[in-house]
Amino acid sequence: MAHPTAPAPTWDAPQAPAEHGARAPHRVPPQASRGPITQIPQPRPTDVFADRLLLVLSGQRPVHSMLRHTVGRAYDELAWLAERGPLRARGTRPVVRDIGYFEPRPGAIEAFARIGAGDQLRAMAFRLEQGGDLRWRCTAVELGGPRRPRPDED
Repeated sequence: MAHPTAPAPTWDAPQAPAEHGARAPHRVPPQASRGPITQIPQPRPTDVFADRLLLVLSGQRPVHSMLRHTVGRAYDELAWLAERGPLRARGTRPVVRDIGYFEPRPGAIEAFARIGAGDQLRAMAFRLEQGGDLRWRCTAVELGGPRRPRPDED
């Protein structure tokens, strides 16, 4: 039993049904504000592209999976590198261990990733540029070792 001086609830209590079998509308009491809704943090473009490039260069994904994520010579460089399978490892699947980046200007990122497979450690460098549609695309990719020969007309 409520104390006679207790304040009345701020929400309407359910009313008794008017006739047999009828239900009163369900009313929910107001709830305290939980604060602003926080968004799930999105991965950085450097993280996304390091993973995508690793999957292609280790033979886990086909090169054409990067077609819409590359521009200019980057796709040709990636195809040339992928043919050689530079990050394919026997037994141990390569993983991205660390990523670093530099922003030379807004909308451009120059990044590196340390790729580990067992005791082996390799470096991968790539450049990302943000297009007018605000999507990031890879414009260059390099690994240590031989580089793709450049055509004379460049």
